[in-house]
Amino acid sequence: MISQGHYQLFGTATGVAAIGWKGAGIASFRLPAPTEPETERAILRHLPGARRAEPPAGIAAVINAAIRYFEGERVEFFEAPVELGEPPPFFARVYTHVRGLGWGQTTTYGAVARALDAGPEHARAVGQAMATNPVPLIIPCHRVMAAGGGIGGFSAPGGALSKARMLELEGVPVAPVQQGFDF
Repeated sequence: MISQGHYQLFGTATGVAAIGWKGAGIASFRLPAPTEPETERAILRHLPGARRAEPPAGIAAVINAAIRYFEGERVEFFEAPVELGEPPPFFARVYTHVRGLGWGQTTTYGAVARALDAGPEHARAVGQAMATNPVPLIIPCHRVMAAGGGIGGFSAPGGALSKARMLELEGVPVAPVQQGFDF
C-alpha cells in the first residue's frame, strides 16, 4: 500500500498551522487558521488518508522556521524539501521561479509570466498556479502581487488580509485591504 503521507499541526503567533509530508518532502502546508479543527480539515483535504505523526528532523526544522517566521524573524525556505507530485508543467515552472523570491521581495503575476518567457497574457495562469500552490510560505505565493501594486487574491485563511499581514511582517508596505462592503 502506498503511503498517503503524514501531517502535524503546530501553533504560531497568528494561529494554528499544519504541515504534511510524504517521505522527506513537504507535500502540503496550511497557513495559520484560528482553530485546530479548521486547520486539520484543510490539511486532510490536501492529503486525504494522511496520518498525524511526529515529524522527522528535516520537517521539524521547517516547522521551527515557520514558527519563527510568524514571530517576525527573517526566515527563508529555499532549502526546504518539497514533494509536489506532478503539477502541470507551466505550474511547476511558476513554482520554481516564485520559490526564488526572498524575504520582502515582491513581483507581479505578469512579471512572473514574462520571466518564464510566457508573455503577460499568461498572468492569469500564474495566478491559477498561485491559487493552487500546495505549500504556501515554502513557495511564497504571498509575494506575488496584482498589477499596479494591488494585493491580488489569496486563498489562505483570512484571504487578502492574511496576505497583507504576511507582507507587512516582511516590511513590504501595502495599501489597506477592503474586508467587505458596508451597505
